[in-house]
Amino acid sequence: MGMNKITENAWLLALGNANAILLQHGGELTLIDAGFPGKAGVVLDAIAQLGKRPTDLKHLVFTHSHPDHIGSAAAIVRATGARTYMHAVDAPLAESGGPFRPMTAARGLVQRIAFRTVWDPNEQMEPFKIDQHIADAETLPLAGGLHAIHVPGHDAGQLAFLWQGSRLLIAGDVFTNIFGLADPIGFEDEAEGRRSQRKLAALQFDRAVFGHGNAILSKASERFRRKMR
Repeated sequence: MGMNKITENAWLLALGNANAILLQHGGELTLIDAGFPGKAGVVLDAIAQLGKRPTDLKHLVFTHSHPDHIGSAAAIVRATGARTYMHAVDAPLAESGGPFRPMTAARGLVQRIAFRTVWDPNEQMEPFKIDQHIADAETLPLAGGLHAIHVPGHDAGQLAFLWQGSRLLIAGDVFTNIFGLADPIGFEDEAEGRRSQRKLAALQFDRAVFGHGNAILSKASERFRRKMR
């Protein structure tokens, strides 16, 4: 598990085979996603490495409510007092802790194996309250500007975020980037997922990060467009 710098004031945190993104702006920290359960300590260690206190984490924003993205959320909120943000469609899942909506495996051997290994819609997470719902095309005044893009398909309430203009795309699970740019492990609605992939490929951004896999650190939007040809 590590903390890797993506660009100035942005770090990728590995939270149990799922990524979170830590952003700094002014004296405040914002975390995107919360990984699997039991990973709050990784987040707190990263905050300490930056010379900050737990209470400097002011905002906890979610791409979506699957267990690998909300697993440590309740513990992180307890430790930091961070305010929480999520699309309204997914907020009830976070607040109940599950069960989750059914999903079918994506095409591809890696996706099918991963789907069978990790996906359990009846898995139960520790629930937590969502303080604010995020709407499509809303720009949150956090971390110097976090622009939300509704990208359903893998998950009906999934959001991607453009940070500080075109500097960085936080893509959630619209794609993975483990063995190159590829589909997520599954879809609630594959046709909608393809529309969301095309939606992101039409945007302009320099770097991209994902819920699973490696960051793309230059000409990321060109990589997306090549993938969708």
